[in-house]
Amino acid sequence: MGVLISGIEPGSPAARAGIQPGQILERIDGQTIQDVLDYRFYMTNTAPTLELVDPKGTQRRVTVKKREYEDLGLVFDTYLMDQQRSCRNRCVFCFIDQLPKGLRQSLYFKDDDARMSFLFGNYVTLTNLTQREIERILTMHISPVNISVHTTDPDLRVKMMGNPRAGEVLRWLPQLAEGGIRLNTQLVLCPGLNDGKALDRSLADLSALAPNMQSIAVVPVGLTAHREGLAPLRLFTRQEAADVIDLVGSYGDKMEQLHGERICYAADEFYLLAGRTMPPAEFYGAFDQLENGVGLWSLLRQELYDALEDRPSRSVNRKVALATGVAALPLLQELAQAACRHFPGLAVQVEAVENKLFGPRIQVAGLVSGRDLMDAMKERIRPGSDALLIPQVMLRYEGDLFLDDVSLVQVEETLGLQVIPVPNSGEALLDALLGE
Repeated sequence: MGVLISGIEPGSPAARAGIQPGQILERIDGQTIQDVLDYRFYMTNTAPTLELVDPKGTQRRVTVKKREYEDLGLVFDTYLMDQQRSCRNRCVFCFIDQLPKGLRQSLYFKDDDARMSFLFGNYVTLTNLTQREIERILTMHISPVNISVHTTDPDLRVKMMGNPRAGEVLRWLPQLAEGGIRLNTQLVLCPGLNDGKALDRSLADLSALAPNMQSIAVVPVGLTAHREGLAPLRLFTRQEAADVIDLVGSYGDKMEQLHGERICYAADEFYLLAGRTMPPAEFYGAFDQLENGVGLWSLLRQELYDALEDRPSRSVNRKVALATGVAALPLLQELAQAACRHFPGLAVQVEAVENKLFGPRIQVAGLVSGRDLMDAMKERIRPGSDALLIPQVMLRYEGDLFLDDVSLVQVEETLGLQVIPVPNSGEALLDALLGE
């Protein structure tokens, strides 16, 4: 066992202690090191003792002096110090199975690595874990943990996820909660499968784990136009979406009375499907489920109106276009109009981009491709526009490429206009509208 050290940061505690690349790190203070979680947890002492093996097999012990929580300065081949774990499930609603061909290869990787959950907030299903790894979470008190539950009915979870372990690992949820680990959970709902009575059971089981059940997000299944050979699924009807909101809301009311926090939330998309008014921003507490589209609408709206209140009205000579997904069009039209009223001379053209890559049922801005953006906007942008604003989530993390590998530069060249990615913040949106 152990992890190969591929480099040493210059001037780091490890460099001062004479540790060399090519050595294998086996233990820190007697604890076996297998991956980044072990490394980060056990290196925090001010004088950790490292057990190393050099390329010739010679073992040595080195005590490294450093500040508490200061990194040792060891470099490894991968961030995880191990291979990333892929998903072993075959979920009937898996979005990756619905991707069109020809996208960059990394988009087809199905991640289900609990370490990515702890480090970056990814959601995991627990089916890749062992009892030893659950005990490690408890020992290290790694919290919160983000878990894709979908249903607490063991048999139904096996059916939906296509993994015989999917039901048995549910036993770890109360074990984690009782051990003081905060849990964020999500339920991807499929009409006729895990809604109705099954959803009622899931909400009851999960809310019973409060207060360490930090949040429960109920999200509708996303269906692309590329479902050949996959399980027959459909979207929620208007009434079904309303029923979900009402059931989730009833549990939220109970949790608020018992614990002072709602905990249970329906995703924004359910409100859009049901034609319901979005709750105010204060409804969502600490916004624990923003990544699942829970409270995004209300938070952006509140932030922009707060930003307008903080800035005196003045005349602005600026004309911009703003492109988004179909779902967010009404909100951004409202916010653009509010900004234009507050700043005379500001003109904002808001346009929705229909998703041709994934199909019209996919309406979120984060899945708009570069080609769809160019095709939609090249004939629509009004003459004299100063810039085109787009949500930053249309681009990958590095900020340079859309899902279809079209670059930001390509879009600018095609449209003949500066394209400005805007972070998901009301203040950032107002800054971009004003050119600040």
